[in-house]
Amino acid sequence: MQLGIFARTFAVQGAVPVLSAVRAAGYDCAQFNMACLGLPSMLDEIPPATAEEIAAASRETGVEIAAVSATYNMIHPDPQQRAIGLRRLGVIAASSRAMGTRLVTLCTGTRDPHDQWRHHPENATPEAWRGLLTEMSKAVELADRFDVDLGIEPELANIVSSAPLARRLIDALQSPRLKIVLDPANLFEVTDSAKRLALVAEAVDLLADRIVMAHAKDRDAAGQFVAAGRGVIDFRHFVSRLAAAGFDGPLVTHGLEEAEAPSVARFLRDILT
Repeated sequence: MQLGIFARTFAVQGAVPVLSAVRAAGYDCAQFNMACLGLPSMLDEIPPATAEEIAAASRETGVEIAAVSATYNMIHPDPQQRAIGLRRLGVIAASSRAMGTRLVTLCTGTRDPHDQWRHHPENATPEAWRGLLTEMSKAVELADRFDVDLGIEPELANIVSSAPLARRLIDALQSPRLKIVLDPANLFEVTDSAKRLALVAEAVDLLADRIVMAHAKDRDAAGQFVAAGRGVIDFRHFVSRLAAAGFDGPLVTHGLEEAEAPSVARFLRDILT
């Protein structure tokens, strides 16, 4: 497995400075975000020169672009907002291979109109699920057009809030473009050790054939996100389950401060080796 980090962890801007910081902190790859260039994360246009700047920086620094973020609220209650997000997803998808990656990461969304990472009770309604199927089908069409894959992540606050729901979406759409980004910290808030291990094992077993990236952030005993190794998640168990399932892709950390990046790299590198 490769060890990676969210490129936005670092305060510097520009493709070479950001990826150089990634390398200096001890990582092999990065999940990129256009905000690293001082731009909005989702844009209406990406000039070819901008995509080539990212790819050239990857070659220069030796840091692989594991994925590029294209998150928007796929079940936003306002159809105009969904349309804007979908159009901008197409912009990212059209440029991602020129940047050096075929994986575009998404947010399955929430009915909350203000925050795509905040839970809303309507997420569990049949109407919301039908809306997700419609929107994700459109996203898959873009992925087919530009020959990229779409990475979705089970996230408690979103409509795909668990591994079983991620499996349900995969089975409903039947598209090889739909892949999984698995983060153990997104499978629970507060629970006991046995339940945590069971949730991780269930998620890997259910989704093994689609996992293309793993995330590594942690939760403390109160349920708050912390840097990997600072909380209650058993990362040795998580990595061993992934390895047993045949996963050999990037393990990408986030939810940490820039100053924590080198020590988290050492912690995770020890587990991977």
